[in-house]
Amino acid sequence: MLMAHPAVLKNLIAQYETLRALHAEEGTEDVRQRMNDVAYTLCVSTGTRNVDTALVAARYQLPGARLEDDPVLTA
Repeated sequence: MLMAHPAVLKNLIAQYETLRALHAEEGTEDVRQRMNDVAYTLCVSTGTRNVDTALVAARYQLPGARLEDDPVLTA
């Protein structure tokens, strides 16, 4: 399976969280559509089928998310 670059995942997570907050505040159709588009991209990028799972998977793929990425624990 192809893996999305961590920078791309970080950007998608940030976009989704911003759009979710904006949608909660304004609730416009444009914001909802863009949020759905970013959610879809997150799902495709992580090989998942729903946005909550995609967010967990994307965060797990970011540097520092795994125990082996922690220099204190691996020293």
